[in-house]
Amino acid sequence: MKFLSQVCLSAALLLSQCSAFSPLASTSRQTTIVQDAMKSQWTMMPDEPTPEVDPRRKNPDEQPPSPPVRMPVIDTEKGQMDVISRLLKDRILLLGQGVDDEVANVLVAQLLYLANEDPEKDITLYINSPGGSVSAGMAIYDTMQYVPCDVSTVCFGMAASMGAFLLGAGAKGKRRALPNSRIMIHQPLGGAQGQAADIEIQAKEILFIREVLNTYIAEYCDQPKDKIEADCDRDFFMTPEEAVDYGIIDEVVKTKTSHIVKPEMPIL
Repeated sequence: MKFLSQVCLSAALLLSQCSAFSPLASTSRQTTIVQDAMKSQWTMMPDEPTPEVDPRRKNPDEQPPSPPVRMPVIDTEKGQMDVISRLLKDRILLLGQGVDDEVANVLVAQLLYLANEDPEKDITLYINSPGGSVSAGMAIYDTMQYVPCDVSTVCFGMAASMGAFLLGAGAKGKRRALPNSRIMIHQPLGGAQGQAADIEIQAKEILFIREVLNTYIAEYCDQPKDKIEADCDRDFFMTPEEAVDYGIIDEVVKTKTSHIVKPEMPIL
């Protein structure tokens, strides 16, 4: 920009000298041209392109997206390995997000691989999930019941909806939760639109799915199905201790702060 200003001023002075005939006219003309040049709108050179707005951002005024969180990398004799792959070697799987088809495909593949490697050694599935797709969750559930080895489950953070369903689907006696985790069950969510016949088909489907889920939960919790239906009518939150009594898990993991007495749930 500084270089461009100098070039324009030099050109303005040269033009004034060539077009004027008298010293007085030259001085007056030079002053006018310089003033006009200083008032004109400057533009950037071609090698200084105007910054473009990121097309991925819907609102140009919003802040750019934060860089993704990088998983730790572990150095091994054969090179570097991400921590998820390292845990897989120890037969530890992680469900740390919402349940969708992509997540289900990865977990199913890992379960089948580990079962093929050793059909007798346990697999541990750590769960911190708000739930998600019923069909994707049932794919994980069916695979857990299909593989010959036991799949133990551990809740940390939150296991809600399909996350809670998968937590309780672990091998009995091997379902655990950390002290400050939360478990929540409820009926499946869904919606329908279109013609009346289409809405009726979708309504029948979601009612059928609700019956299937309640049947499985009643089975592995050793609870009457009527109680499961009543509790799942709305969001039903539980502490790990309450989840043990309910039958979703078998044990609360002891930690360094397990001796601290937690407050009771307030009654509204």
